[in-house]
Parts: sequence; C-alpha cells; structure tokens
Amino acid sequence: MNFKLISWSNDDFSTDVKIYVLSENQSSKDIQIIMPKNSVMKEHKAPFDITVQVLKGCIDFGIDDKLLRLNELDMIAVLANVPHSLMANEDSIIRLNLSKKDDVSRVSKILNL
Repeated sequence: MNFKLISWSNDDFSTDVKIYVLSENQSSKDIQIIMPKNSVMKEHKAPFDITVQVLKGCIDFGIDDKLLRLNELDMIAVLANVPHSLMANEDSIIRLNLSKKDDVSRVSKILNL
C-alpha cells in the first residue's frame, strides 16, 4: 500500500501519560503523547531535531529559560540537545516528530513508563 491513514486517538485522560507510535518512515517517526491535565514531562534533551505540536489542549513548553504557552495547533521545532520540558495545562494530545534514528524507549524513560 502506498499510504497509511492515521487516526489520532481521543484517549482516556484519567490515567498517566501514554505514548503511541503512529507512523514511521525512512526518515522519521510520529508519536502521539496523551497528557492528562497537570502531567509533566521533565526536562530532557533529544539527540536529534524534533517538532512538537499540540493537537488538543494546552501545554507549557519550557525552553531557553522561557515558558511558552502552546495552544491547539501550535507547533515548536527544537534543535538537537536543547533542554526542554512540557506540562499539560489541560488534557492534551501532542504530536511528536522524531528522527528515525531516535528511540521511542528514550521518550518512555523520560516519562518513567
């Protein structure tokens, strides 16, 4: 098949943060992160460039000693090895685009899953 239709889950927000790999190709991976209100992704670095997009909800994105408010459909591109953090201000669905060379288990470790 020449395509893959991807449905973004509107998951149950009553439990902890959840991650799902939704798409993977020769160069990148798209990850869905379900973040219940007040959940946190502690400060960390990615070994490759990433993009983070809020599909639903609102998060605070910490980077360069600033706290940026990302609302629905806002997206931020972050260079490799730049410390950053996330906190969900409300139940949120996040799209994370990683390099194919990056490992999803690294994201799980940050979340202590």
